Amino acid sequence: MRFITWLLTYAAGLAVAAWLLDGIWFEGPRNGQAEIQEKILPLLLVALILGLVSTFIEPVIKLLSLPFIILTLGFLLLVINALMLLLTAKLAGAVDVGFHVDGFWNAVAGSLIITIVGWGVRSALPAER
Repeated sequence: MRFITWLLTYAAGLAVAAWLLDGIWFEGPRNGQAEIQEKILPLLLVALILGLVSTFIEPVIKLLSLPFIILTLGFLLLVINALMLLLTAKLAGAVDVGFHVDGFWNAVAGSLIITIVGWGVRSALPAER
């Protein structure tokens, strides 16, 4: 159950970021039922890729840059999260999923949106025992 919650949380954040920002998008139809049908599987695949990047690569990067994170009072975490989103887009492109992030600033805004939506989804769910 925890895996499904984790995957759907990332998927919700990615969907909202793609909806709000023109620089983050999935290939395919832009509206209607066809958009939902053709983009649900790529959305879940990108959520899985982002989750794996956040689980395995992000902690190593954060540990190696810890002095700089402290020096910048945590603002470097925004850059790290944006870079992880760009890496996710690059990996999704390598497996031909059709997810794109157009530039660093879109990645920063997208990572903020994904974080806020993820926090909201996790706080709305009942606590695990």
